Amino acid sequence: MAMPLRQSIRVGTYLFEQKVIRRREKFPLIVELEPLFACNLKCEGCGKIQHPAGVLKQRMPVAQAVGAVLESGAPMVSIAGGEPLMHPQIDEIVRQLVARRKYVFLCTNAMLLRKKLEKFTPSPYFAFAVHIDGMRERHDESVAKEGVFDEAVEAIKEAKRHGFRVTTNSTFFNTDTPQTIIEVLNFLNDDLQVDEMMLSPAYAYEKAPDQEHFLGVEQTRELFKKAFAGGNRRRWRLNHSPLFLDFLEGKADFPCTAWAIPNYSLFGWQRPCYLMSDGYVPTYRELIDETDWDKYGRGKDPRCANCMAHCGYEPTAVLATMGSLKESLRAAREAVAGNRS
Repeated sequence: MAMPLRQSIRVGTYLFEQKVIRRREKFPLIVELEPLFACNLKCEGCGKIQHPAGVLKQRMPVAQAVGAVLESGAPMVSIAGGEPLMHPQIDEIVRQLVARRKYVFLCTNAMLLRKKLEKFTPSPYFAFAVHIDGMRERHDESVAKEGVFDEAVEAIKEAKRHGFRVTTNSTFFNTDTPQTIIEVLNFLNDDLQVDEMMLSPAYAYEKAPDQEHFLGVEQTRELFKKAFAGGNRRRWRLNHSPLFLDFLEGKADFPCTAWAIPNYSLFGWQRPCYLMSDGYVPTYRELIDETDWDKYGRGKDPRCANCMAHCGYEPTAVLATMGSLKESLRAAREAVAGNRS
């Protein structure tokens, strides 16, 4: 895991405080913040832009966005959407969260990144998370627009030249092969030298235009097992806990802990996660206390049958790591190795 050492220590301390000192059963690891749903692309695997025009025009006020994160108490924030760079005050949202020492990842398709770059300031608490689903042809097909891959690559290079941390997020479908995964991760890791890479098997998001190419559990395990072979997993700077990577390969299995990565959007706190919508509540405490979390997850809700998304299973892996001295030492060794590479 290539998480910077400072961030690893901060998150580890937070987890210890919540679990051991405060003895809380449920607490957030990272908040998925969606300050808008509008986007400048129409990706086949996303349904956010299916909202009515009136909703797509809405932009979350800065105070509301920052207040939701502070209400949750989470140490990390993933700002998504929609396309966050379309929000006219996105730089102020980031600035205020960073000022409060929250680790902020701004998820973007990078189409506006070079134009907006001067609005942001490099910080160890901030990173751009650029969505890259494959090499040129494959990525442009997934976002339904030519030229997006090339613009994203140039934007990543420009951001890194200006001293920003840049991570990537790649979603893989049943049309992918171990080789297509290897090709794009080699490119991101070796050629672009991004700081960290996040992986996610595509989940059957109910409003996504393309419903035919989502991965099943066994497909996911076979795909990543082959992609990780030959030392790739250790060599790539992957932004995941070792146990979550074990989970993707089928070496370990976990229950879903969607409560650890709650979603806050224009509608409020979303039940149970950002991929499923069983209603919204106005406060974080209502989300935690009034949601029947036991009814979600594979084997419980049929909508969860093929889900292996990081929003549900990465936090379970992190908590399992914390509860095991052996796994904690393993994660620490990989974190040190990642920071040296």
